[in-house]
Amino acid sequence: MKLATWNINSLAVRLPQVLDWLQVHEPDVLVLQETKLTDDKFPHAELQRAGWQAQCFGQRTYNGVALLSRQPADEPVHNIPGFDDAQARVISASVKGLRVVGAYFPNGQEPGSDKFAYKMAWLDALESWLRAQLARYPNLVLMGDFNIAPEDRDVYDPEAWRGKIHCTDEERAHFRNLIGLGLVDGFRLFEQAPKSWSWWDYRNLAFRRNQRLRIDHILVSESLKSKVLSCSIDKTPRKNERPS
Repeated sequence: MKLATWNINSLAVRLPQVLDWLQVHEPDVLVLQETKLTDDKFPHAELQRAGWQAQCFGQRTYNGVALLSRQPADEPVHNIPGFDDAQARVISASVKGLRVVGAYFPNGQEPGSDKFAYKMAWLDALESWLRAQLARYPNLVLMGDFNIAPEDRDVYDPEAWRGKIHCTDEERAHFRNLIGLGLVDGFRLFEQAPKSWSWWDYRNLAFRRNQRLRIDHILVSESLKSKVLSCSIDKTPRKNERPS
């Protein structure tokens, strides 16, 4: 199976880009973050015409996640059960025997803020829930925009980012906790080029200078580790007009 994740930053704006990308790359599953659409506005018809089924969980203006697949997605779940949350951040379902969890992790704003405290609580809840999910679904993939750069090699200037959001010790400890559940960073299973980022700021020509972070991840359960054939970052959409 071919899996992909994309923070689309408004599906209403970038649906043509998504449809073009799907036609070229033909993944089995694509999870989207920041769709920024309520479910009644989700473009099911356009995706169905292109041969895609969609599970969506959205809200107006902010957040929102979706799971697109060629084959039916069964047993859909929205958000983290048992964690009271008004924000649409998690969608999970089973596709061809694989449990897929697509997530848009909280940004956290800055250490010490209320939003950072929310991020820590959200991560605690995610870890607890995933422990049970892995027991139920040994073949599981967690992917999406984690808003965490797990190591210094995932940051273009580690010293400048030391202790800042995405790179705090607390966030990185939570990433290690996810690995400790029995998940593996698919990207790091393979030799990768230095300075491999997944997110670039719009300011200061960050993309042209290749200055930013790797905060989007695909984690696979141990049972799937030997079956992963490759994992890479596609920079092409970032070169589009009005990129996400």
